[in-house]
Amino acid sequence: MSATPVHPSGPALRVRWRQTVARARATVGPHTAAPHVAHPDPDPYADDLLARWSEPQRRYHTVDHLLAVLDRVDELAEHADDADAVRFAAWFHDAVYRPDRSENEERSAHLAERALPELGIDQARTAEVARLVRLTVGHDPAPGDWNGEVLCDADLAVLAGSPENYAAYAAAVREEYGFVPDDAFREGRAAVLRQLLELPRLFRTPHGQAHWEPVARRNLTTELGLLGTAPESEGR
Repeated sequence: MSATPVHPSGPALRVRWRQTVARARATVGPHTAAPHVAHPDPDPYADDLLARWSEPQRRYHTVDHLLAVLDRVDELAEHADDADAVRFAAWFHDAVYRPDRSENEERSAHLAERALPELGIDQARTAEVARLVRLTVGHDPAPGDWNGEVLCDADLAVLAGSPENYAAYAAAVREEYGFVPDDAFREGRAAVLRQLLELPRLFRTPHGQAHWEPVARRNLTTELGLLGTAPESEGR
């Protein structure tokens, strides 16, 4: 396992990881007690994940993003069928991240499929975590996919930040794609923003729709304007 990175939130995040692992080990599925067996120490797994989230190529997809997503999952937890599966998915969803690669989510899901059984997490919950990680490719959960709605809303909640926080997010994304020329980045980023704005809903949970949707749409529209491209749909 990789050495633990130095990050102010590291100790608190390791505590949260241990708590999630302990709850998941105590159940097989949502209600059935699991037999007592010896399992490995969860801390080295947390340290490996935190090291991955601290890699030098990251500017937005960092430990701070992991912490923010976990906090939003906690905020939305009552909406989930299995909040701890969603928490695990938050830990793994960008654990493998290279901005010049397209298979990050798949490789992150594979990492979860290897690590969680080693930790004593049952097959059904492991499969759900991997499914949720793969869902972040398009952030488009099916109707009734409560776990998927919570993870996707938590991951996209950054879009509903204050103007200052949103600007910092957009700048960090640009830094991660520093190898892309300005014109090509503006074109690609504008396409992403338009695709988001054309969605009937950015957020699927009631809380996300009520509290984050209007702010996020304003932020996205503002960024499109700053890129020099007007959105095709106003006032959605």
